Amino acid sequence: MKLVSYEVAGATEVGVLKGEQIVSLSRAQAEGLNRPPRPLSSHQPMIDLITHWADNRPWVEAVQATRAPDWQLDQVHLSAPVPRPSKLLAIGLNYLEHVQEQIVGESRNVPEHQIWFTKLGHAVNGPYDPILLPAVSQATDYEGEMVAIIGQRCKHVPRERAHELVFGYCVGNDVSVRDWQKRTPQWMLGKSFDTHAPFGPCLTTADEVGDPHGLDLRCWVNGELRQSSNTRLMIFNLWDQIAHLSQVMTLEPGDVIFTGTCSGVGAAFNPPKFLREGDLVRVEIDKLGHIESRCIQERL
Repeated sequence: MKLVSYEVAGATEVGVLKGEQIVSLSRAQAEGLNRPPRPLSSHQPMIDLITHWADNRPWVEAVQATRAPDWQLDQVHLSAPVPRPSKLLAIGLNYLEHVQEQIVGESRNVPEHQIWFTKLGHAVNGPYDPILLPAVSQATDYEGEMVAIIGQRCKHVPRERAHELVFGYCVGNDVSVRDWQKRTPQWMLGKSFDTHAPFGPCLTTADEVGDPHGLDLRCWVNGELRQSSNTRLMIFNLWDQIAHLSQVMTLEPGDVIFTGTCSGVGAAFNPPKFLREGDLVRVEIDKLGHIESRCIQERL
């Protein structure tokens, strides 16, 4: 199943994506003909849907099967599937070829431990919304990644059970401002500029994806293929990541995990190919669809 968050007629809704059409769960609930066991709030409907999925899934399936589509995709504005996650976490240096890329001023070894950083909430961006190139840098870069969405509240998850905690998957771009990223050992600021965490276009449920460690990932800039890899090549796979993170923090429904990028980032070219105004970045992953962002320059 493919779930979407979107804005239409001044309201935020959630729905089921069926081809180029959307069946609105929000409107089905509001009409009250067949209400969900656990109602969705207007504030965080997608997180409510994820949190109470076990109770609400039969209702969602019934609505999807019986309700006529409410919208064509081109009639709505797609948001990030989870517009306001409580946590936005990302792992660095998680593909061997990316570790081995020759980037000026860096000397890198294969990580012994997982390298984690946060991307702050204001970085969340819709799947087709513009990427804002900051006025304070000329070194904005792209990083195509698979994104996982946590489905249940959990702590101290054994690796062999980690798959049970994933609700679904998205396509993401861990946009990175390289000069700011390199100023300190902590990468948070360089990874958290406004609009620098686009993901979507939908939230594909885990049962539809199966094993996420075999999906082809590609990233183009202006039609030029820059990144091409497969999620099986992660150094620390998703189950390792969830087990590791959950030793530190309680993971919550709707938490977003960027699982790492492969080789081919702009900083690795000689000279570097950083993003410029007008550039079009497209990231595509098998079974999950694609996201696409035009770059626009911030004006002071």
